[in-house]
Amino acid sequence: MRRVIAGLMAVVALTAWPLAQATPDPLVAAIEGPQTGRDGDLVPLSIQAAMQKAGVPGLSIAVIRDFEIHWSRGYGVADVVSGATTTPDTLFQAASISKPVAAMAVLKAVQDGRFTLDDDVNRILATWKVPTSEHTAQQAVTLRALLSHTSGTDDGFGFPGYNPTAPVPTPVQILTGEAPSNVGAVRFGRPPLSAYKYSGGGLTLVQLLMTDALKRPFADILRDTVLQPIGMKHSAYEQPLSPGRDENAARAHDRTGSARDAKWHVYPELAAAGLWTTAPDLARFGIELQKSLHGRANRVLSRAMAMEMATPVGVGPFAIGMEMAKAGEGWYLVHSGSNWGFQALLIVHRLKGYGFAAMANSDSGGRLLGELRQRVAAAYKWDMLDQPLRR
Repeated sequence: MRRVIAGLMAVVALTAWPLAQATPDPLVAAIEGPQTGRDGDLVPLSIQAAMQKAGVPGLSIAVIRDFEIHWSRGYGVADVVSGATTTPDTLFQAASISKPVAAMAVLKAVQDGRFTLDDDVNRILATWKVPTSEHTAQQAVTLRALLSHTSGTDDGFGFPGYNPTAPVPTPVQILTGEAPSNVGAVRFGRPPLSAYKYSGGGLTLVQLLMTDALKRPFADILRDTVLQPIGMKHSAYEQPLSPGRDENAARAHDRTGSARDAKWHVYPELAAAGLWTTAPDLARFGIELQKSLHGRANRVLSRAMAMEMATPVGVGPFAIGMEMAKAGEGWYLVHSGSNWGFQALLIVHRLKGYGFAAMANSDSGGRLLGELRQRVAAAYKWDMLDQPLRR
């Protein structure tokens, strides 16, 4: 039975945990305080009051300015059952933001000469093959198509995850829809690169391809090629979460802010939904991509390879791993995430060194994160205020 919050005001009693550097108080105050000049029921509220109204017990934010984390804070509680405080180091499920991080690892393998973005994936896969059809006869399924959601998949669903006590499927069982998978089979219903349709199943195929090609566990590949080089020291593609990390993990909550009947769900769909991370670590990923696009970092990708993540493939809004969205005069690299009891949002400017990452431990956190994006944009004078970003 779900535990219900006894008094949401107690849940969102604010505790802020700044980073070691001096906190830019006027900017923080501008974001945390009530807003004016826009419509919306969260606009005239402080962050604490907005969390209460939105049913979000815990929130973590990291703001990027000049290609570095300007400040980071945690708000509320990570778990309404234990009362643990949310800090910048609290782990949240990144949900679908797992996808662009996985995409960076794929591009690293491409950069290392293991395969190309345009190879027929069936030439790389060993444990499962994309079924031959009239559609794949016209155009082979490629990593470029899979990572931009243009591979022709018909699944169109997210992943609900699994109770920690339930059996979990293998990647092949997920792709074929065989028990104990709780989703249908991934099917290819149109020619690759002919239309856009968001696909978590396509990223599960990418996960399988990486383990087949590199002959290592997917979590180890991501740790060694992306997470550690960038300095995402708190992050891991770990499903289920180990006891040591679980001590610092947020709990899943429903749309009212009540505790879910399990602390979190398990996601064997690692590439699509399996990353545990913090808001500052997620911001570090965004900064690495921004710097790589400027040729200022090469810890993972060269500038030329990073450009694949900022250049739409020509069908739909996605580049490799990231959605491209124009707002005002600015182009942004965007990805949101939604798992059982968790919401996340990452936005970075394609050319300028600003952006933000935010994570919430509630099914209703998405609209609060959208409101925070507006507040950060206004306080930091982003060139995006005349039209909303697509989420």
